[in-house]
Amino acid sequence: MINSTLLDEMSARVSSLLKATPAGDIEKNLRAALAGVFAKLDLVTREEFDVQREVLLRTREKLVALEARVTELEARNQKPPPAPGTA
Repeated sequence: MINSTLLDEMSARVSSLLKATPAGDIEKNLRAALAGVFAKLDLVTREEFDVQREVLLRTREKLVALEARVTELEARNQKPPPAPGTA
């Protein structure tokens, strides 16, 4: 995943290179183009990712507990087969 530090470093380098040339408008255009590309990628922040990861872990733990409970209840409710000659 791309972090903001990497993007800031890339932006600073491109900016410093463009300041040395007469193509100052290219920086604005490049920033706009990159912003558009990143917006289309539907990226999430690391914080959002970590929150969703924790939610998923808790959900998995609950699912495992519920599966164990269902198995236990099913085992309790199973009736033993009738003895021969009693049916």
